[in-house]
Amino acid sequence: MAAARRLKRVAVSQPGFMTLNASLKPEDLVSGKRKRLNKNKKKNWNKHSDVQDVEDFLEDIRFQERTTGGLISERSDDTLFFLDVGDEKDSTQNVVPPAKEKLGRRKVSRPLKVDLILQNNSLVPSPKNVLAHQQPNAKKLRHKAKKATQLAAEGKLPRKQKLLMKRRLVARTTKTTATEANNNPQRDYFDIWGEEKKETRDQWYLQQTGKKAVKRPEQLSEKPSLLPAVEVIAPGGSYNPDFFSHQALLLEAHTVEVKRDKAERKIERQLAVNKEDKATVETIFREEVEGLVEEEDEDEAAAGDEGEEDDMPVGAISLAEKKTEKQRRRERLMKIQEQRRQVEKEKTGQQQQLFQLRSIKASLKQRDARTKARQARRKAKTEAQKSMPRRLGRLKFQAPDLEIQLTNELSGSLRKLKPEGSVLKDRFKSLQKRNLIEPRERVKFRPRLKVKYVEKRSFKAIT
Repeated sequence: MAAARRLKRVAVSQPGFMTLNASLKPEDLVSGKRKRLNKNKKKNWNKHSDVQDVEDFLEDIRFQERTTGGLISERSDDTLFFLDVGDEKDSTQNVVPPAKEKLGRRKVSRPLKVDLILQNNSLVPSPKNVLAHQQPNAKKLRHKAKKATQLAAEGKLPRKQKLLMKRRLVARTTKTTATEANNNPQRDYFDIWGEEKKETRDQWYLQQTGKKAVKRPEQLSEKPSLLPAVEVIAPGGSYNPDFFSHQALLLEAHTVEVKRDKAERKIERQLAVNKEDKATVETIFREEVEGLVEEEDEDEAAAGDEGEEDDMPVGAISLAEKKTEKQRRRERLMKIQEQRRQVEKEKTGQQQQLFQLRSIKASLKQRDARTKARQARRKAKTEAQKSMPRRLGRLKFQAPDLEIQLTNELSGSLRKLKPEGSVLKDRFKSLQKRNLIEPRERVKFRPRLKVKYVEKRSFKAIT
């Protein structure tokens, strides 16, 4: 408030200050004797503070800025006054009255009063809109423009322009395939049930719009096993098989049973108890009597050992004698001679290798042959493992039993054929064998506790 009054007094005190309001004078803007009030309390600030003179002064300054574009005291005389010299012709001459306008002539169009009121007549310039001059990512764009000028000075092209030119070159070289008509008899055959879909749209458009399908990894296309989904049984498993094919299938089943029997016998031998390890009456008596025999013999043997220790000479351990300078010199010379002999031996060995080039080449060829054979065996083993069931869980895969009929069980006709096996079990085992699911076993149900019936005393009393 004090600053506003000070500003007002300074402006009014300046010579040539004029007010556009006729009712106000510069002397009236300066207040006379002020009331002496207690301004220490906040309740008296708005109650006893007269700011009307300040408001009038500021309003007068704003009015001058709106009408004249600034304070009149600061304007020059040329902008405020002009000299009226009148017309060049004498004003006493008769003035010819203007011709009357024709009735049919259209009057000059003037703006309406409503539009004139709504027009802005203030000479104060509008405030500058800072947001209108701001640009998003201006710093980034300036950096890009600076980088582009540097590359242009060096004679290089920006990365985006290089990619665009490369894409245009590819588009020129590649021929656009026109869509074929549906009634064209020479068009390519398309399998509607195939896994691959025929894409007719532009690949670049699909990539830019995000509609292009993600490339499927090649690993997902690989099958977990090379075995077929449905394995065909051997010819010997037919309802009316050939004699030799049936005997070959019987031999295969016999081999499987022999291996299984051998494994069971091996486990029995490992778990069997040796008869010699069994406890007899004599071994039991020895264990019971052990520790009860007199220990006199042991005491005598201990006393004899102590006497032998006392008979040992005191100075048996002799200290190593210190070597003389001559001995040390001789050792150094021998060490140097040994090193020279080793170097000469290596040189002679390298010279001898020149005469052994043929044998060295032969050994290298043998080593390469062994390496290739080892690689072939490893590759064959890897290929064989692809058709074998892998260990996917805690259980191992147990191959199912061969479904085979003995010679006396062959019927020779489908009507008398005795069915064997189960289709559901066969498919379940096939999934396990092809590494699609892990081997499983049937869940063992826990036996429920039996219900215990108890008779109450009241029931006994009644009966």
